[in-house]
Amino acid sequence: MRPSVSVLLLSLLFSFSIHAAEIRYVSDKQFVPLRSGAGNNYRIVHRGIPSGTRLTVNSSLADGSWSEVTMENGNSGWIQPQFLMPDLPARLKLDAITAEAAKTRAKSIDLAAELKALNAERDELINQVTVSDFELSSVSRELHELKKISGKSVQLDKDNRRLVEETENLRSDVEMLEAERLRLQDKVKSEDFMNGAMAVLLGVIIALVAPRLIPRRRKNSSWA
Repeated sequence: MRPSVSVLLLSLLFSFSIHAAEIRYVSDKQFVPLRSGAGNNYRIVHRGIPSGTRLTVNSSLADGSWSEVTMENGNSGWIQPQFLMPDLPARLKLDAITAEAAKTRAKSIDLAAELKALNAERDELINQVTVSDFELSSVSRELHELKKISGKSVQLDKDNRRLVEETENLRSDVEMLEAERLRLQDKVKSEDFMNGAMAVLLGVIIALVAPRLIPRRRKNSSWA
């Protein structure tokens, strides 16, 4: 006589050992089936779960023969616990480590190229700094020379102003001397004119007076 469905359900419920959900991974087996119930006679809801698939264990039978699990996509079913393990399979870990090593190697290559580029940029910056230092030194020397020239320019400006003032004073003195020379020249001309006039007048006077001062000789008369 077959047991009723309710009896089977009750027996299954009493046989469950419910506990907090745990994370498990499919062991290093391929195509582990996920069934709709705790038994090989239940239909397969997932034909084959690949190794390393992350599953959440919701509950397990008391005898540890089956566990109810939930996949990350939300699908639930029953799987035999021997296919579950608390950590990733060693092969997947190795693959993950190999992939990470490849990423690290590629990153190292990129970092080496970046370091090379940074070194080249550093060398270029050092060259630019050297050129800038040389240019700064040249500019400093030029500035120092300009300061000297500027100081000399100030002194030259003062000397120039002094010479301009002295030149103006000398020009004024020259103009005064020229005026005095012209005055003396006019005076000399006037005196020469007066002297000439006096000489002419004196000559006239002498010419008029001198005959009278000299006694006339008497002429001998033929009658004497």
